[in-house]
Amino acid sequence: MGFPVYDYRTDVRNVLVTPQIRSRFLKMEPGQSAQLHSHDLGHEVFLILEGRVEFEIDGETEELGPGQMCIALADQPHSVRVLGDEPMTMYLSVTPHIHPTHTPRSEDGERLPHNFISARAYDVEPDMQISIEELIARQVHAAQLLEELAQTCAAVQDEMGNQLKTALAEGDTDAAITARKAMWEALYPVYKATAELGDIWNALAPRISQ
Repeated sequence: MGFPVYDYRTDVRNVLVTPQIRSRFLKMEPGQSAQLHSHDLGHEVFLILEGRVEFEIDGETEELGPGQMCIALADQPHSVRVLGDEPMTMYLSVTPHIHPTHTPRSEDGERLPHNFISARAYDVEPDMQISIEELIARQVHAAQLLEELAQTCAAVQDEMGNQLKTALAEGDTDAAITARKAMWEALYPVYKATAELGDIWNALAPRISQ
């Protein structure tokens, strides 16, 4: 059994939704537009596949067509409007994908209350068999684990960082590589635990208003 292959002509939906990244194909009709908004944490990448659109990003406006790409960085207000008489199809990704995923903006760019969008809006079916109380317990446990790993990581970065400086000053390549390896091995579980914390949070946060 092979890996999934997605086609923008048929798979007009979210194809990958994780705390690290959300990616999808999106089709918009002529004249359709998206409300001005931003993402507190996420950078959003847009790649136009068909049609023409006008993007506004952080107060600047550009017209894009097939094969062109633009990026809205975290906290940059942005919107999109389809131009002409043809539909527009794009690929987009947001990384990281952490609720609240959207912060609506007023016409003058002022931040409005956060929008905690339902998981179903991202083509994810929430597991309603898990209670909110259980999700809260998992959230607290994941946060405590991350705290422990971060403390260990900080100690390793301090110790190995000093060894790395000494090794570099002395031209000891082997010692420098060893120190770098130890620093990464302490950093890696922190990133893994951060992703787990984000995964639980993304399951919990939209449930509060449901």
